[in-house]
Amino acid sequence: MSAAADPRAHPGRLASAAVRALAPYVPGKPIAELEREYGVRDIVKLASNENPYGPSPAALAAMRAAVDDCWLYPDGSAHELKRALARHHGLAPECVTVGNGSNELLLLLAESFLGPTCSAVCSQFAFAIYPLVIRATGAHCIETAALDAGAAMPFGHDLDALARAPRADTRLIFIANPNNPTGTWLDGTALRAFIAAAPADALVVLDEAYVEYAALSGCGDGTAWLAEYPNLVIVRTFSKAYGLAGVRIGYALSHPEVADAMNRVRPAFNVSNVAQAGAIAALADQAHVLAGASQIVAERERVAAALRALGAVVVPSAGNFLLVEVGNAAAAYERLLRGGVIVRPVAGYGLPRHLRVSIGLPAQNDRLLQQLAPLLRAA
Repeated sequence: MSAAADPRAHPGRLASAAVRALAPYVPGKPIAELEREYGVRDIVKLASNENPYGPSPAALAAMRAAVDDCWLYPDGSAHELKRALARHHGLAPECVTVGNGSNELLLLLAESFLGPTCSAVCSQFAFAIYPLVIRATGAHCIETAALDAGAAMPFGHDLDALARAPRADTRLIFIANPNNPTGTWLDGTALRAFIAAAPADALVVLDEAYVEYAALSGCGDGTAWLAEYPNLVIVRTFSKAYGLAGVRIGYALSHPEVADAMNRVRPAFNVSNVAQAGAIAALADQAHVLAGASQIVAERERVAAALRALGAVVVPSAGNFLLVEVGNAAAAYERLLRGGVIVRPVAGYGLPRHLRVSIGLPAQNDRLLQQLAPLLRAA
C-alpha cells in the first residue's frame, strides 16, 4: 500500500468536522519573530494590548516567591484567589471560576453549554475567539451585523440586531464591552435593558477584559447586575490593566450553578501557583492598577488627537488601544514592521483598511506617530 493510500498518512482527518473547519486564532507578531525575519532591532510592540507599565511590584515579588514551590502542583481549586476575588466583588466564592486567561473561560462556557444541537450569538467585528469556541463545539454561530461606519460607535455592537438574533436553541450570547478590536462600548442603561430582555434559557456572556480602562472612559461594569440576572456571566482578565498577560490568568463571575457547570469541564490545575500568587497580590494593589490605567487613557486620547490631526479616521475607544483607518492597511503594516513598530492588522475581522494600535509608553507612541505620519499623508 502506498503512503498516499494508507489512511494513517492523514491522521488530521480524524479530528471532528467542526474542528477541521476552524481557522486558528492568529496572535500579534512577537518581537523575536520580527527580529528573525527582518533583522530589525529596537522594536516597539503595540500589537497585543499589553500593559507597558507592567504588574504591581507586589505581584512580581509574590510570583518570584511562588517559584520556589514550582515542584508542587498548584491549588486546583484556587481557594485563596477565589476568596480574594469574591471579597473584591462582594460575591460568594462559589460565584467565581478561574481560568488560564479569559480565553479559557470563554472556551469552558462553550464546552459547558453548547453542542451540535445549539446555537450561540455574537456580533460582527467582535473578538475572534467567540465564533471559534462556538464552532468548535459543533454549535451554529449566529453573527449579527454591527453598526455601520457612520454610527456614533462605528463597527460596534448593534444591540437591536443582537436582541432579534436568538433562536429557541440559543444558549450563549457573547457581548464585549468595550469591544476588541474596535474599542467601542455600550450605554449602560441600554445594555442592562438588553440583559433583562434576553431569553431566560440563554446566558449573556459579558466580556469585560478592558473594564479598568473603560471605567475611566464613562463605561460602567456589569457586576452590580449579577444578583438580579442569574443568566448573566461576566468574564475578566488579569492580562490587561493588571499587566499579567504572560502568566495567563482570568476569571468569570456568575450564578453558582453556572460556575459549577464550568468547573466540571475545567482542566485540573489550569492556573499555575505563580499566576495565582501574582493575581492575589495584583488585586490588592488597586493604586498601581489605577495609576497605570490613568496614564494609558491619557495617552490614548493624545495619540487619537494626533492621528486625527494627520487625517486618520480613529474609532472612539474605551480600551487601551485604537482602531485606525489607514487606507492600504497591509502596506502600512509592512512599512511599520520594517521600521521596528509592530501593530495589529485586522483584515481577518473584515476590516482591511484598519490597523489596531495598542497604547504604549509615551516615547513608544511618539515613534508610532513618527512612522505613521508619512503613510497617512500619502493616503
